[in-house]
Amino acid sequence: MAASVKTAISMQEELFKEVDKLAGELHVSRSKLFAMAVRDFIKKNESKILLSQINNAFNDHPDSEEIKVHRRMKRKQLKNLERESW
Repeated sequence: MAASVKTAISMQEELFKEVDKLAGELHVSRSKLFAMAVRDFIKKNESKILLSQINNAFNDHPDSEEIKVHRRMKRKQLKNLERESW
């Protein structure tokens, strides 16, 4: 089990009241609720970063060499189709 670390945070009183109420409704301590919230935030942020990396990977455009290869493949495919008996 990981060691616990104590910390102090400041927040607006209204937010504190909401946290206290929610902790009571969930039958968990405020500390547990904060830990759950931070863990959830971290996971969402990791997902956001991963999605950004995936989007960046698919947003790249072919370089000049890839374009040349694509053109050669297209010509070869056209030649193959011309030889086919339909």
